[in-house]
Amino acid sequence: MPLDAAPVSDTAAEHAAVRKSVGIIDRSDHGLLEVTGRDRAKFLHAMLSNDVASLASGQGCAATLLDVHGKVQVVLRVLALDDRMVVITPPDLAAKTNEALDAYLFSEKAYFRDASGDEAMAMLAGPEAPALAQRLTGALPGERAWSHAIGAIGGAAVRVVRGSGESGEAEIWLMSAAADGAAVRDAARAAGAAPVGRAAFESLRIEAGTPVFPDDVGPSVLLPEVPFADLVSYTKGCYIGQEVIVRIRDRGHVNRLLRGLVLEGTTVPAAGASVVAADTEIGKVTSAAWSFSLDRPVALALVRRQHAEAGTAVTVRVADAGTRATVADLPFVRGT
Repeated sequence: MPLDAAPVSDTAAEHAAVRKSVGIIDRSDHGLLEVTGRDRAKFLHAMLSNDVASLASGQGCAATLLDVHGKVQVVLRVLALDDRMVVITPPDLAAKTNEALDAYLFSEKAYFRDASGDEAMAMLAGPEAPALAQRLTGALPGERAWSHAIGAIGGAAVRVVRGSGESGEAEIWLMSAAADGAAVRDAARAAGAAPVGRAAFESLRIEAGTPVFPDDVGPSVLLPEVPFADLVSYTKGCYIGQEVIVRIRDRGHVNRLLRGLVLEGTTVPAAGASVVAADTEIGKVTSAAWSFSLDRPVALALVRRQHAEAGTAVTVRVADAGTRATVADLPFVRGT
C-alpha cells in the first residue's frame, strides 16, 4: 500500500475517511533500530531529550537527538520491551541515527542493530481506529502515546501501538513481521479501513499542525522553535543540548517560530517559498498542502517571532507571484 499521490477526488475521499471513520496508512518506510544490553535505557536516556529511563515494558515516548547547540538532528519514537528497546526513525535515517549514537558509545553495554525492513508498519487513523484495532487484534494499548501491547491477526503476532495523533485523529500503529504485513493490511481493509495515500496524509498532518523531520524540523532548527512539549522532559538528567533548551526556557526566547499560514487562491506553495511582510522576508514555508477541511491551501512556516501572532497578514511567494496569507494558530483543524 504505497504512499503515492492519488487523483484529487480519491485524495478527498481518503482524507474524509480519516476525519470521519478510519483509514490505513503505510509507515513501513520508517527505519527501525533494535537496542539491547543492560545499559540500553541508561544510554538512550543520556542521549535523547525525553525520559527514557523511566519507561516500563509496554510504554514508549517520542524524543529528539539534538546537537550541543540544541538543534534537532533527528526525531524518534522509542518503545520499551522486556528485553530490548525499539527505536522508530524517519525514513532512510536508521543507519545515520545508529552512527550518530554510536559516536557517544564507550563502555556502556548497549548494542544497536539496524532492523529496518524486518517489520511491516501500518497506521490506523480516525475516530474508529482504536475500536477497529481492538476488534482485529484483541489488544488495545493505554491512552498514553507510544504505549503498546501484543495482539494477533490470524496467526500473525502484531504489536499494537498508540500513535501520537499526527493526523489530528486517534491513531494505532500495527507492527508485524514483514512477511505478515500484507495479511495485516488486508485484514484491516476488509474490516473497513480505507487505504490512505501520501497526498491525503500530508493534508491531514498539516491541518493538525504536526511538524515532520526533516521538512519542518531539522538540523537547522532549534527544538523550541517548533511545538515540542511531548519531546522533552525537564525533570530528567543531562542530555545532549540540554543547556541550550533550559536556557531558552528560563532566560530567553527564540527568534522564530513554526506557525500556520492560511493562503488565498488555489495554488499550494512549494517548500522553501519566501514569506514576506513589508517587502522583507520574514520566514519560509517548510511544508504545504491543500486543506480539504478548509477548502484552501495551508502551510507550515518558520517565521520571525515579531510576525508570529495569529491574524498577521503576510505574503507568500507562489509561482513567482505574491499570494496573500494570514498567520494562524495550530492546529488548523481539530480532530474528533
